[in-house]
Amino acid sequence: MLDTIPGTEELTALLGKSLYDVWNQLCAFINKQYDMDCLWGKGGKAWNYEYKYRRGGKTLCALYAKEHGMGFMVILGKDERLKFEAERENFSKEVQKLYDGAQTYHDGKWIMFEPVDISLFDDFMKLLRIKRKPNRK
Repeated sequence: MLDTIPGTEELTALLGKSLYDVWNQLCAFINKQYDMDCLWGKGGKAWNYEYKYRRGGKTLCALYAKEHGMGFMVILGKDERLKFEAERENFSKEVQKLYDGAQTYHDGKWIMFEPVDISLFDDFMKLLRIKRKPNRK
């Protein structure tokens, strides 16, 4: 957990204006579909901040922020990977390539995206729907 949560000014300065806009749009996209707990944390070695969407002890996804960079991570467990494989053709070539190159650990395949615009948002939402049905109408 963080002592202080970064505000708009700090995140804008860190990410840059265009990435901050992408960050906000992605959060709005997720918030529209999902009612989740949002937790700020340290971003580890590679990132300044982590912003996790969780519910009932399970993480849906996480956003990461660093200087002039943002990340969006989805971890697909075994059953979720089977669902992705079955729907693979419905995803962009870019998402398929990142999925194929993602590291697989004991708890799942960790797919890290570094979006620079909103072009993959539809794919992101499809990935999230594999993990969990939207719980907002």
